[in-house]
Formats: sequence, structure tokens, C-alpha cells
Amino acid sequence: MQPPRQSEERYRLAIQSVKDYAIFLLDTEGRVQTWNSGAEAIKGYSPGEIIGHSITRFYTPEDVADGRPQRLLGLAVRDGRVEDEGWRVRKDGSRFWADVVITALRDESGKLCGFSKVTRDLTAQRAAAEALRQSELRFRLLIQSVKDHAIFMLDPTGHVATWNTGAERINGYTPEEIIGQHFSRFYVPEEAASGKCERELETAVTEGKFEEEGWRVRKDGSRFWANVVIQPMWDTDGKLLGFAKVTRDLTERRNAEAERLRLAQAQEAIRLRDEFLSIASHELKTPLSAIQLQLQSLLHGGGEGLESRLRQKVGRALRSGGRLAELVETLLDVSRIATGRLVLSPRPFDLSRGVEEVVERFREHAELQGCDVHLQLEESVIGEWDPLRVEQVVTNLFSNALKYAAGSRVDLAVRAEGDKAILTVSDQGPGVPETERERIFGRFERAVSMRHFGGMGLGLYVARQIVEAHGGTIAIEGVEPHGARFVVTLPRAPKPAAAPG
Repeated sequence: MQPPRQSEERYRLAIQSVKDYAIFLLDTEGRVQTWNSGAEAIKGYSPGEIIGHSITRFYTPEDVADGRPQRLLGLAVRDGRVEDEGWRVRKDGSRFWADVVITALRDESGKLCGFSKVTRDLTAQRAAAEALRQSELRFRLLIQSVKDHAIFMLDPTGHVATWNTGAERINGYTPEEIIGQHFSRFYVPEEAASGKCERELETAVTEGKFEEEGWRVRKDGSRFWANVVIQPMWDTDGKLLGFAKVTRDLTERRNAEAERLRLAQAQEAIRLRDEFLSIASHELKTPLSAIQLQLQSLLHGGGEGLESRLRQKVGRALRSGGRLAELVETLLDVSRIATGRLVLSPRPFDLSRGVEEVVERFREHAELQGCDVHLQLEESVIGEWDPLRVEQVVTNLFSNALKYAAGSRVDLAVRAEGDKAILTVSDQGPGVPETERERIFGRFERAVSMRHFGGMGLGLYVARQIVEAHGGTIAIEGVEPHGARFVVTLPRAPKPAAAPG
């Protein structure tokens, strides 16, 4: 057995060698009596600088003013031991976070001899804990701030444990209304009753993840199309803690995709229609031309021997064939425009003379319609245009005026304005409501009922495409007290234009 003095020396050496803990003795007044190397390393004082001085040196001014050192010693006297965490001060004035244990020391008679004090520097651990706390706080704030995704936790039985802003916005529940409730609330009743929710959790556990798209239900009962992902959460021992659930509202995207599909189907239908019109028009044109030639030969080659009634019938058939030929040519134009094959052949052309020729061709028809036609044409308004196409525009507008304004006055005017030519065709017919003035330039669009006026609603569409192919514009205005005025503006020199159609 070692002598007591030798044992005490070894104990002192052991205490002295500890560098991670400040271990020292205090007298009954709280003055330092011993000082180990750990105390010197942690607090910065050498033994000669601190032995005999009060422990108040290690406390912040505010703690000293509050009497904290004496209070801790008092608790140690009363309870035998006290432990405390808080800021302490080094010799250089810097602060560190300390865990302190003060133990009251008594002799064999129970008399207080002093105190032992053990201090650990926990600054690094506290910084790490604070960093972790801040990281967790930032993560919670991040999750909470997400508004486009419902992100929340379920406990192992499927009851809502957390609730973010996105979940409230998408599902409609406040945290107070939904936390603790089963997540089957978000499912349509028939799915919830079928055990779908339980199957989803089972799949997430067995496969590590569950994902699907389907209908979900908001608090107000409305349904939305959702993408749902459920993932299980495990602790370090492999115990199931619950589930993370992320829900996205894809209703708008689903509607947009459905709309894109409808648009694609409509475009395909239009393409097939245009293809049919093109093929049908080409197929009709050749036999129709042959029929017209035969009718003309019969009408003009039969001489006086052709019976009067038969001559009338042949004349009517020839006129009907002419109207059918015009319709076929219009359908061909629509097909050319829709497929980008409308080609212009511009050359110098006098718009005033072109209008005169169109009116002259329709003179007899205008008289039959009871229309009083007036021309106001500037002399020689010349520009670089495709004569056949420009005359087609004039023909469409003039024939429209004769059709809709039968029995009234029709005015055509041409004038030059700088580098532009202006053509106007005015009538005193029923006019076109302002809300319809853009629509009637579309394909197969009409301003009035087909019951009262024939036609397929293609003339104005073709006219606009031809005008715009020349780099010009066409518009419609109202005429007082009633009627319509079409205004065509054409650049007199060639200008690049967007592809028609």
C-alpha cells in the first residue's frame, strides 16, 4: 500500500496534467487555491496570476453585478453540488461558453473547507449545436415558405404532423384544422373508402417511394389534379418515424395539355379539310371546264335553229356553270393560301383602269340588282401589283356590295396618297356591326345569315390574304345612316409581306 503522501502526490500530478478541464480548489470565500494546466489553457491565467483571487474574475460584468458567483457557491453549500452553463471570461477579455460544476468540500466533522470547481469549454460544441439549430431553422423556414408545393409530414399511421404554406394554399386547410387528421381527407371518397391511402403507405415502405398523379380534394370539396410523392423516414436504428409527402397542383398544366391536344386535333382537321378542298377543286375544275365549253358551243354554234326555250335553258346552265367555276377557283385560292402556295406576279398596273374594267364587266349584273354605281377615280394610279389578284380583290368587294346593297347606291373610289394607293368600296346595305368587323375576314365567316344571302364566306378572306401578300391592309368602316365601306391600302412599290394564311 502506497504511503498517503505519495498517493496525494500522484493525485495532484494527475489533476495537473488534465488539459481539457479547468480543475481547481476554492477557499470558503471563493478565492482560487490551486490551478491546473487545463485551467491555465482555458482561462489564460498562470497560477501566479490567479491564485488568491476571487472567481468573480471568470464571470461577465453583468453576472457579477447580479451576484451570480456568490449565488452558485451558496447553492453548492446548500445542495452539496451545483452545475451551471453560461458565458465566462478569459484573461484577455474574450468570452467562452462553459459548463461549470462546483462541489462543496467538508472535513470529517462536516465543516465547510472550500469548493472544488471543474470547468469545461463548450464553445465549439455550442457553436456546432447553434449551427445545427440555425440549419434546422432555415430548413423549416424554407419548407414553410414554399407556396407551389404542399410539403408536410405524416406519422407512421398517416396522420398529418406538419403543414407548410403551400399545403394550406393548395388544400385549403389551416394547420389548426388539419394537423392530427388522417391524410385520407385529401382523397375522393370512393378512393379513401377503398383503402387506397393505406396501400400508398405500404408501397412507400416496401419500395422506398410512392408516386402517382390523380384527383385530390380541397377543403371546399373542389377537385384538383395532383402529382403526389410519399417517402418513408427512418431513424438511425431503422425505425419508421413517418412519411414525407409532397403534392403539386397540376390542374392548370393538365388543362393546358388537354387544350394543346384539342388544338392539335383541330389543326389536323383543318389540314385535312384544306387538303380535301384542294383535291376536290382540282378534280372539279377539269370536267367543269369541259361542260362549259360544250354549253358555249351548243349555245353559239346552234344558230337560229336552236329552239328558244332550249336556248334559255342552255344559257341558264352556262351561267350556273360560270358561278360554279368561280366557286371552284375561290376554293383553289383558299387551298393555295392555306398551304403557302399563293404566288404573286407583280408588274406595273393602273388601279383606276382596273376598277373601271371590273365595273364594266358587272354592269349588266348591277342593273339587274337595281344598284346605282358611282365611280370617283383619280387618273392613272399606278403601282407594282399582280393585276389578276388586285382585280380579284376589286371583284370580291364590288360583288359583295351588289349582293348586300341591292336596290341602292354603290360607290367605288381610287386615289393616290404619297407612296400608297387607296381603294374604297361603299354601299348602303345593312352594314356590319363593329363587333363583327374583324371576324368576317376569316374563312367561312359571314356577317349576315346565309338564309338571306348566298355564298360560302370566302370572298373577304381571300381578299385580305391577297392585300396582305402585297404588303397592304384592308379594313371596314360604318356608313351613316347605314351601310359599309371597305378601305384597301396598297403600297405602290413592292414591300416584303408576311406569308398569307
